[in-house]
Parts: sequence; C-alpha cells; structure tokens
Amino acid sequence: MKLATTTSNFNGYNLSIKQVVDIYAKTNFKYIDCGIEEDFIQNNPAFFQSGWENETKKLLEYANKKGLFFVQAHSPMGKPLVKDENYEMFLFTTKRSIEISALLGIKNIVVHSGYLPNISKQECFEKNKKFYEELLILAEKYSVNILTENFNKMCINGTYWVDSAKDEKELVEYVNHPLFHACWDTGHGNLQETTQFEALNILGKDAYALHVQDNFGKQDQHLAPFCGCMDMDSLMRGLNSIEYKGYFTFESTNFFLPKSMRKEQFADGVLKSPSLEIKGLSENLLYEIGKYILTSYNQYEE
Repeated sequence: MKLATTTSNFNGYNLSIKQVVDIYAKTNFKYIDCGIEEDFIQNNPAFFQSGWENETKKLLEYANKKGLFFVQAHSPMGKPLVKDENYEMFLFTTKRSIEISALLGIKNIVVHSGYLPNISKQECFEKNKKFYEELLILAEKYSVNILTENFNKMCINGTYWVDSAKDEKELVEYVNHPLFHACWDTGHGNLQETTQFEALNILGKDAYALHVQDNFGKQDQHLAPFCGCMDMDSLMRGLNSIEYKGYFTFESTNFFLPKSMRKEQFADGVLKSPSLEIKGLSENLLYEIGKYILTSYNQYEE
C-alpha cells in the first residue's frame, strides 16, 4: 500500500493549491488527495471560471515536476438533498470537482450523501440515488469513480443518514452503478460498535478508498493514528482480509487542534495555530506513522 495525505490538512492557512503542493514537495509524501472543498474554492477561484481546464493542466504539470501525484479527491461539502438557494452552486462545484479530478488523473472522488429530518431510510436512499445518478452521468464521461463515505455518528432525533458500513454497503448496492463505490472513514467508523475489521469485511471489494484518522470514540476529531483509541490492528487485518488495493490516505487534518477549539484569551495572540513550517514538519511525522503501520503488516510501498 502507498501512503497519501490530503491538501485539506492546510485548510485555514489561506493558501493556493500550488502553495500546498510546495509544502508537500518538502515532505516524504508523493501521493496527494485533492480536497476540493471550501478552502480550495475560496483560494483557487480560477478553477471555477472559464479557462479552468488550462489551470488544472498547469497544476498537474507543476505537481508532477515536484514529484507529487494526485490520486484521490474530495468534493465540496454541502446539502445534496436540500433544494435551497445554495443548491445550484453546490451542484456546480461538485460537478466541477469531478471534471478537475479527471484532468488531474484522479480515478476516485469522494462525494458525501445527503440527509433530511423526518424521512425514512428508504426515502433517504431514493433521494440520494437521484443525486448520485446526475453525477454519474458526468463520471461515465470521464471514467471517474464516485465514492460515498460513511458519516460520523450523530444523534439528531428524526434524522437518518448513512454512518455504518452496513448502510453504506446497502446504499452502494441500491444505487447499483459500476462507477459507484465506497470510501471508508476510519475515524467515523471508530464511533460505531462495529470493529474496523468487521466493517471492512462488510464493504469488501467496494472499499475503493480510505480516510485514515483517529479519535477517542466519542466525537469526530480527525487526529493522527495513535493519538486516539482506534484499533490499528483491526484496521490493518481488515484491509488484508479484503485484499484492499487502494491508497492508505490520511485525513488527519487535526494533527494540531484548529484554533477554533482552543481557549481564546487574547484576540491578538500569535500562537493560535502552528506556523506553516511546524505544520509541514508534522506531515513528515504523519508519514513515518503510516510507514510504521504498513511495514508492521508487510504492506508498505513507496
């Protein structure tokens, strides 16, 4: 297995995607998950205007020259089942993220399912299928896999969403398309009673990608492995059991807690977030953690 990490680890630093590439070029990572989310949209507007194809091609060339390769992507977060004033922009940026992924050579892009209060599981599946089917028309054009992801486990009365491996597998089978599969988020899975081993065996060959992150089993924290309570042996044995072929992709965006989670006494404080240099150095430690995990199960590939 090859190690990958996400550009979203640098959300909040007001960086262009090329600046993030520059940072990763100084780390041990070679394979990158392109987080086409709020920060990307805000800091890289050219990708959502005319001429976006040339901008994407230039990014690909720029990254490749620095020895980096885009292998996975995450579409914008939004509300797929809520047809409000924000929906058309959400749908546009989601479709554009598929097009960007295709030009970057990315074969798997994660697109979250949606949910609504007070509808049944069946209704939720029906509405999500319609949402995904519109995206799959574009996916067919570009031969890109759309991956649904298990949500973190939340508790809102009267609301159903896909947060377990069982339900994720059911949704994949319900949509029933050769380009529609699953991304398993280990941190979200750690909030469930089902073990990582059991969950991965439920998903089986439909597990096309991973988001590797940890927590203490109470809330979604996106910590680095070993900074929470996730059973890494269960994860690795599950991956081996299903003969997983994808990347071991980190989504440990909170290696350092975001400033929004820190106590704030001084508004002009300069230590609310680690410097870019320190954040960049943490990525090398993240790589070594991943290398240790994979090497321990004879699965590490450069």
